[in-house]
Amino acid sequence: MRRVLQVHTDGRTTWRSDELTTEEPLEIRVNGRAVSVTMRTPGADFDLAVGFLVTEGVIDGADDIVSMRMCPNADAGDALNVVEATLRDATLQTPLRAFYTTSSCGICGKASIDAVRTASPYDVRDDPLRVTPEALAALPRRLRDSQHVFARTGGLHAAALFDAAGEILCVREDVGRHNAFDKVIGWAATQRRLPLRLHGILASGRASFELTQKALMAGIPMIAAVSAPSQLAVDLARESGMTLIGFLRGEQMNVYAGHERIAEPSI
Repeated sequence: MRRVLQVHTDGRTTWRSDELTTEEPLEIRVNGRAVSVTMRTPGADFDLAVGFLVTEGVIDGADDIVSMRMCPNADAGDALNVVEATLRDATLQTPLRAFYTTSSCGICGKASIDAVRTASPYDVRDDPLRVTPEALAALPRRLRDSQHVFARTGGLHAAALFDAAGEILCVREDVGRHNAFDKVIGWAATQRRLPLRLHGILASGRASFELTQKALMAGIPMIAAVSAPSQLAVDLARESGMTLIGFLRGEQMNVYAGHERIAEPSI
C-alpha cells in the first residue's frame, strides 16, 4: 500500500491509500544455466517457467522436466526470484539464445519471428473446435470476474483458457501479458493437457504476434482478445490455421482468421 495524493480538476485534493501491483524479476535457469530474466508478478512461478520453456520451444511438455526448485537470489536479498529446472534430455538443455523480457514485451526481432514459424510441434489447422458467438461474448465478463488482483490494483493483464462450451478452466494474472499466457500454458503442461486441442485462450488486452505464437506452441487453435490484433499476429494465425478474434466486446467481435470455428448461434 502507498499513500497517494488524489487531485480533482476542480482543485480538490485527497490523501488516500492505494494498492499497487507487485513487479519483481524472475530468473529462469535450465540445468544451471540462466536462460531468461522476466519482470513478473510473483505467484504461479513454476507455471510461468514451464510455460516459458514450452512456448520458446525448449521443451515439449512437463515430462521433459526432471525437477524444479525455487532458489534464493543473493543479489536480491535472498528473495525467491530464481526458478531452476533440470531437464531429462540432454539435447534439450541449452536453448539457442538467452532472453530478457520486460513486463511490456517478450520476444522480438526477425530471427525470433522466423524461428517460431516452423518451431511448433503441433499442427492446429485441422482442429475441430467450434465455439458459438454467445459463448465467446460471455468470456470477457467471466475473465474480469476472476481477476481478483486486478480488481484491487487495476494494473494487471490476464489470460484465460476456455473450452468449446465457453467454460473457463484456468485464469492467470500478471503485470506482463506474455507472462499471463505462459502461466496458463505452464499450468496446462503440468496437468498433461498439451496439446490443447479443442481449447481457446483469451487475452485481456491486445493480440500481439508474441501471444499468437505462444498459443500455437501449445497447440491452441483459437486466440481471442478484448482489444486489437497486430498485422503480424493475423498473418501468423492465417498461415498456421488458427482462429484469431479481436475486439471481443459486448455482443460483437471481429474474426480475422479461422472464421470456420465460429459455430452457429444456439438460438
